[in-house]
Amino acid sequence: MREMNFDAVIIGGGVVGCAIARELSRYDLRACVVEREEDVCSGTSKANSAIVHAGHDAIPGSLKARFNVEGNRMMEELAGELDFDFKRNGSLVLCFDEKEKPGLEELYEKGCQNGVPGLAIISGDQAREMEPNVSDSVVAALYAPSGGIVCPFGLTIALAENACDNGVEFCFLTEVKEIRRTAGGYELETENRRSGERAVMTAKYVVNAAGVYADVFHNMVSAGKIHITARKGEYCLLDKEAGSHVSHTIFQLPGKMGKGVLVTPTVHGNLLTGPTATDVEDKEAVDTTANGLGEVMSKAVIGVKDVPFRLVITSFAGLRAHEDSDDFVIGEAADAPGFFDAAGIESPGLTSAPAIGRYVAELVAEKSGVLPKADWNGRRTGIVRPNELDKEARAALIRENPAYGTIVCRCEGVSEGEIEDAVNRTLGATSLDGIKRRVRQGMGRCQAGFCTPRTMEILARCRGMEMEEICKNAPGSEMVTGRK
Repeated sequence: MREMNFDAVIIGGGVVGCAIARELSRYDLRACVVEREEDVCSGTSKANSAIVHAGHDAIPGSLKARFNVEGNRMMEELAGELDFDFKRNGSLVLCFDEKEKPGLEELYEKGCQNGVPGLAIISGDQAREMEPNVSDSVVAALYAPSGGIVCPFGLTIALAENACDNGVEFCFLTEVKEIRRTAGGYELETENRRSGERAVMTAKYVVNAAGVYADVFHNMVSAGKIHITARKGEYCLLDKEAGSHVSHTIFQLPGKMGKGVLVTPTVHGNLLTGPTATDVEDKEAVDTTANGLGEVMSKAVIGVKDVPFRLVITSFAGLRAHEDSDDFVIGEAADAPGFFDAAGIESPGLTSAPAIGRYVAELVAEKSGVLPKADWNGRRTGIVRPNELDKEARAALIRENPAYGTIVCRCEGVSEGEIEDAVNRTLGATSLDGIKRRVRQGMGRCQAGFCTPRTMEILARCRGMEMEEICKNAPGSEMVTGRK
């Protein structure tokens, strides 16, 4: 059985795992991210609300409160360093009854204790001045100017690319089957999902960032068990024609199952509504349901009038990793030295990821005694978007590389040059979903109905693949089965 040796292995290539990888890349150690899918951002990180929460929901003193506020503060600078889309658009939590105002005031007090800046309780009329489509029944709202929206794909991929450029290795389609403690640390037995090949990774330190499966790996090495429930959330995504229906992220007062259904613009100009909150046993249950989507639509219009659901272009579902303690589980396991958890990372996990990454990496560095690298580079440049350049700059780009003048995806205006960059760059896409997450090919009104064949041709050419080998995502999702 093949053996690979590392100082640290991170299980999971979602936003938290990639944030930890990027922060660990600052230090002089050999690190690897192990991901069972073909790409980063293939689980919870790809299917969420894309919200940068202000931090007024979490219980003061909890890990959720701490890392939410820290992550929110880090996001703007990080977006500048790593070149991903982020906007501080602010948020409103709506109250529909005078009797519910104490709940709004409780959120305000929580937020103040958590250190959320600029919070204010405003009247229903003030809320409607800010957002004309807010319901007439709103009597008050909590305004949080520090709330924001982000591209979860862009954030995760940027973290991963920067980590890789700084020496972190990534092993995709690699599933961890078993973890064993050894005298020198840990052995991780893995299986390649394409070839079936088994291998052993040895590591002094293991970081568990495995999302809904984090309890499985924690419980392999620790007697102090944790339990994660997969909590499904369903969403509707609307066309860009609806993108200006609201400008802030609109919440309703939260209930025991979460923050309820929100309505928000996205950084790419769409409108997003959701999620539901349904606990499921199957940790792969990302199907949408008629009942779930019906709930999204019926609840969304309670807070926002005339949501144009006729403009829905797709629906999707994601799973949140809810731990029984109702808080993040972060740190070194008490009875498993060198095994570090980043588990139970549900909302506000996307917001918290940069802060969690820094904290866990510092724990590993302190434990190992490694020193920072002298040549670490914390900057990364994203893919050039010709349709965002002015006329002169776009013309110059096309003169330099005519592929940027050939539009492949009409809905999103994505060029051949952008798709080539998505495939050829650091940790480049190997599947159609990988391309979609990097340049939004196929994310528009026709949902890849027009551009898929041409995109497959480009991917096959750039990767030296046969068309029969091209998958939507992981092996088993091949797009064609043969030729006539």
